[in-house]
Amino acid sequence: MTKDSDSHRQVGQYDKVIKENLESTLPVIIKDVLGLDIAESEEIADDLQHTKERKPDLLKRVTDSKGFSYILQVEFQVKNEREMPFRMCDYHVMLLRQYKLPVKQYVIFLKDSRLTMPCSIDEEDLSFRYKLVRLSEASYKIFLNSNNPEVKMLGLLSNFESSSAYEIVGQIVKDVQALTDDELTKSRYFEQMRSLVNLRKSIKEEFKTVMETVTRFFKKENDFLYIEGVEEEREKAAREKLAIARTLKQDGVAVDLIAKATGLSVEIIKNL
Repeated sequence: MTKDSDSHRQVGQYDKVIKENLESTLPVIIKDVLGLDIAESEEIADDLQHTKERKPDLLKRVTDSKGFSYILQVEFQVKNEREMPFRMCDYHVMLLRQYKLPVKQYVIFLKDSRLTMPCSIDEEDLSFRYKLVRLSEASYKIFLNSNNPEVKMLGLLSNFESSSAYEIVGQIVKDVQALTDDELTKSRYFEQMRSLVNLRKSIKEEFKTVMETVTRFFKKENDFLYIEGVEEEREKAAREKLAIARTLKQDGVAVDLIAKATGLSVEIIKNL
């Protein structure tokens, strides 16, 4: 796998985690991260898809408590993209033209690395900008105070302020575990957190240490990804045995000898 393809796979992985949990995390993101006062909102169809390379992460028609209506677009980014202002400007113009409402655009940068992505276009006859927000500047308390495990997970990417990284990571992990009774759901949440921690390498050791202390959950036999992997290996081994048995049978080898060599039953071999 090339470096570019591996990077693309990782971006897709983070994107999947954010979108899977967006319905639960959206209220906190809008109110506490973006600081928006929204009383009503409705999903709007992305009729612009045929002209764009990708679909917006979030697109809504919203109304605040004062009755002001506008189109809200939110994008989540893990890479510094030099072309982002042009992409956002394209959307802004098309949304403005289609809905005849003001357009507010936000890009939330998830990684804690240096931010080099521009957020404006300043030309002689064109001035445009969108709001660029770093999740790493939002207080961890916003997320930790929630009773929703999907919201708590975002705390891994937040500002720990003067608190101990080990203590905050440990609290997030334990809270997510405590708030989730179903083992498969717990496993999914912890796999999501493993992905999110890769966006903040400075806490990977703390996360690893915390995981090791949560032994009840992290035993491999309770991890659905491990279970799926074992099942895949078993199925692969079974297919290989059948292929060998079929070849030996075609070569005229006695059924009992094939059964002894492959561990397959005589009945299965006879039916090949």
